[in-house]
Amino acid sequence: MSSSLSGRTVLVTGATSGIGHQTARLLAERGATVLVHGRTAEEALAAVDRLVTLSEVPAERLCAYGADFTHLEEVELLARRVTEAHPHLDVLVNNAGMAAPERHTVTADGNEIAFQVNFLAHYLLTHLLEQALTSDPGGRVVNVSSALHRTGSIQWNDPNRTRRYSRLAAYAQSQLALTVFAADPRVTAVSVHPGVCATSLLPLYAHEGGAPAEGAAHVVRLCDPAVEIVNGAYYDRDQRVAPAPAATEERTVKRLTKLADLLVGHTA
Repeated sequence: MSSSLSGRTVLVTGATSGIGHQTARLLAERGATVLVHGRTAEEALAAVDRLVTLSEVPAERLCAYGADFTHLEEVELLARRVTEAHPHLDVLVNNAGMAAPERHTVTADGNEIAFQVNFLAHYLLTHLLEQALTSDPGGRVVNVSSALHRTGSIQWNDPNRTRRYSRLAAYAQSQLALTVFAADPRVTAVSVHPGVCATSLLPLYAHEGGAPAEGAAHVVRLCDPAVEIVNGAYYDRDQRVAPAPAATEERTVKRLTKLADLLVGHTA
């Protein structure tokens, strides 16, 4: 089983803590070269050091990358640096996430912060890495989403929720968008709810959660080329289930693509 990931290159966003960090560890232990992304280069390097020290992963299998997703230009820079060093990428794990803050917060790019960090930055990154992911057949994207996407709705006329803001609604909207985005036909992608784990997002769900490594195992399974996936599929832990109805509507997928292209300043 372990050999199916050796020789593969995987970029994990938000890999400095929680599920992302454990995902990077499991992938590297199974032979993958892991690009460890953190908000800053320092945080990413510290995460790489922890992995080398605590899990006996060889240092040459890990590369650190910093990019603050509250600045879309840093996402563009990250994509450029990754493709220069790794023109072929087997898997992109869109894991970086934040709880929406109590107060309505807008980034320098003009987007509601949770919508940008959880969805728009990943949307942009995925498209900028599209060539690297499709240069060989079998490239895939794994979006670490959330069961809370079911409670979400995309406010098409006010995606930044300037008129009515609630942190839970903003977070759910970002997770719904990420789940809808998996059905975009340009790159094969799936979404997964890794279970409620004891990470910084726990307060949104419950008082107690499982170990982040448990959630990470569900993410890593979907990175494995031996596991067949269907574009747009949604998994609750290790079970494929139907996502919220909006996530499978072609019209919604197209509408979201149009909105995201507009907000990240890219035309398809």
